[in-house]
Amino acid sequence: MSQYHPETQAIIGGRPDRAPGAAVNGGIQLSSTFYVGGENNYGRYNNETWQDLEAVLGKLENGQALIYASGLAAVTAALDLIPGGGKFVIPTASYLGTGALIAELEKKGRVKPIWVDITKTDEVIAALDGAQMLYFESPTNPLLDVAEVQKFIDAARMRKILVVVDNTFATPLNQKPLDMGADVVIHSLTKAISGHSDILLGTAITKSADLYEKLLVHRKFHGSIAGPFEAWLALRGVRTFPLRLRQASESAAILVERLKKDPAISRVRYPGFGFMISIEFHGGAVAADKALAAAKIWSNATSLGGVESLWERRRLHPEEPDTVPESLIRMSVGCEHVEDLWSDLAQALLSSGK
Repeated sequence: MSQYHPETQAIIGGRPDRAPGAAVNGGIQLSSTFYVGGENNYGRYNNETWQDLEAVLGKLENGQALIYASGLAAVTAALDLIPGGGKFVIPTASYLGTGALIAELEKKGRVKPIWVDITKTDEVIAALDGAQMLYFESPTNPLLDVAEVQKFIDAARMRKILVVVDNTFATPLNQKPLDMGADVVIHSLTKAISGHSDILLGTAITKSADLYEKLLVHRKFHGSIAGPFEAWLALRGVRTFPLRLRQASESAAILVERLKKDPAISRVRYPGFGFMISIEFHGGAVAADKALAAAKIWSNATSLGGVESLWERRRLHPEEPDTVPESLIRMSVGCEHVEDLWSDLAQALLSSGK
C-alpha cells in the first residue's frame, strides 16, 4: 500500500532520480539493443520508458505492472494463464473484442468458456466448480452492469481459481481488485488512463511474482510490446488522469439526472460512479441514429475515456451480441463544460423525434 494518495502517485511516479541537474521528466528510450553487461538486453525484453509507466501503474493498483501493445494484448496474455483446454467462467456481458478473441480461442480448442449472467451472483458462483479462471469486467461494457466483485473473488479463492478483472471502466481510482483478492487486473490504457485518444496500449497488473513472470514471458515471446513513444504519451496522460476523471465523473452524474427526465429516453444505464453512461430510446435505433447525427459537441465515434465526449450506437458493430439493445448508445463523458454538453445533448435528443 502506498503512503501517498493516488492523485499524488500519478504525478510523482516513474520520474528520474532527483540528482542535481537531472531532468524532471523521463525521456523516450529509442533503442532496439543495449551494451552487454547491464539490466537491459534487447528492445523486445525491456525499455526504460516502459518501466517509468509501469512504475506509476503499479502504484495506482498496488501491484507490479506490465504494459502491452493494446488492451486486447493484455487480455490475451491473461487468458494464456488458463491451461490448454481449460474451463473458465466469463459473463456474457463483456467487451466485444474480448468475446471475439474467446470465440477464436474456443474454435482452436484452446479454452472452454462458461458463459454466465454477471447480474446473477449465485449463477456465477455455481459455475466456478471445475473452472481454472474467473474473468470479468465491472462495470460491464456497454450495459454498465455492476458485479458483486468481492463475493465473486471470495468464491473463486475458496476454490483456488485464478481471478482476472478488467478494471478499465471503474479505473483504479474507484476500484482496486488486487486489494480485494484478485490475481490479475487488466486495463485498456487506450482509454481513461492515457485519456487523449491518441495511443493503443494495455496493461496487466498483479501482486504475484509467479504470475508476473508468466505474463512477462508471454509479452517477450508473443511480441505484444508497446512502442516507447506510445508509452511516453501514456505516462504524460496519467499525470492528469485523476483530474480528468473527476471532471468527467462530476459531469456524468449531472447529465444522468437530466437524461432520466428527457422524453426521448426509455432507459438510462449508469453504475452510480464514473464517466460512462448508456441510454436507450423510445423511438428505437432510428431515433438513436438521428440523435447521433444532430450532435455538434458529442462525437459519433467508438472508444472512450478521452478528454472529448464520445457516443455511439453499439449494435452498429457486427460483433456486438443481440443482448445489447438496438437503440443503446454508449456515452463517454469528456472534460467539456457540463452545460455545453447538456445543451448539445438536449437539441440532439429533440431531433431524434423528428
